[in-house]
Amino acid sequence: MNQEKSKNCRVIVDAMGGDYAPRNAVIGAVQASSEFSNSEIYLVGKRNEIENVLKTENLSFDQSRIIDASEVIEMSDSPTSSIKAKKDSSIVIGLQNIKEGKADAFVSAGNTGACSAASTLMLGRIKGISRPTIMASFPNQTGGFTAVADVGAFVDSKPQHLLDYAILSSIYIEEIFQKTAPSVGLLNVGEERGKGYKLTAETFELLKNSGLNFTGNVEGNDIFKGSVDIVICDGFVGNIVLKFAESIMPFLKGLMRNYADKSLLNKVQAGIAKGPLKAALKNTDYQTHGGVPLLGLNAISIIGHGSSSPLAIKNMVLRAIEMHDKNLIKKFEEAIGKYGKT
Repeated sequence: MNQEKSKNCRVIVDAMGGDYAPRNAVIGAVQASSEFSNSEIYLVGKRNEIENVLKTENLSFDQSRIIDASEVIEMSDSPTSSIKAKKDSSIVIGLQNIKEGKADAFVSAGNTGACSAASTLMLGRIKGISRPTIMASFPNQTGGFTAVADVGAFVDSKPQHLLDYAILSSIYIEEIFQKTAPSVGLLNVGEERGKGYKLTAETFELLKNSGLNFTGNVEGNDIFKGSVDIVICDGFVGNIVLKFAESIMPFLKGLMRNYADKSLLNKVQAGIAKGPLKAALKNTDYQTHGGVPLLGLNAISIIGHGSSSPLAIKNMVLRAIEMHDKNLIKKFEEAIGKYGKT
């Protein structure tokens, strides 16, 4: 698309995306609009429903920044077929505006598959990138984060795809988290070279010769240990890792609740432990990180959790603004010829 980078980041928020749409998306977008002076926030979706939320919540928002879209791609819809069948959906209309250069970034907590597919088809891949990736950040025991890519944008990856994931993730971590030469590990069933199957064996060789800070194979427990900054894997595996990690907090809360219900003493002990435990696990709250970026496209696309709160939506917008202000698309383009690409 190669459009000139605008001074203020123009962000389109999918008002119809998520389990609690349009309320949470609208509130989060309005909060972002009032807090981030270096942005122009737009809402795309059913105008009457957006206006109803604004009225009910007594929110002030520029009506000219509402982009009407009459259809909604539901969470249960098939990603590829729904894009073709629902051309007036908030996802398609929002991304069409990005493609036409009317905005810089798209933010949605809607159907992940549809967002990924539509973003890839409509925005296009950066030249030299064989496949985009979704990168997620996992808190680790060092107090920082471990990035994992891919976590489900696509499955059945090839070695070249995994190399691209590593390049894109490395640039992202360098720029957003100010980490020089982030270390990269390849997720495998053992640390020893030669472990795994054909995909990991061939990817190992590509990463070793790429010029990235590749440290070798890592195992699943290295994600929470923080052994490396970035863990690379196929999207099928990565999505399983992501969903498992997301289940840990509800599991722990359930254990605490069951323990407290057994006696009054247990309830008191659980109450005492609640505060410190909540503080210690603060970094595991997805709301503070917003969504995950779809890296490797000609524009910015941020995908959020279906249950995103207004805070999560606002932080998704913040992440989009950060990517825009750091001119990451241009830096991704420049990195293609630098690391293992000929």
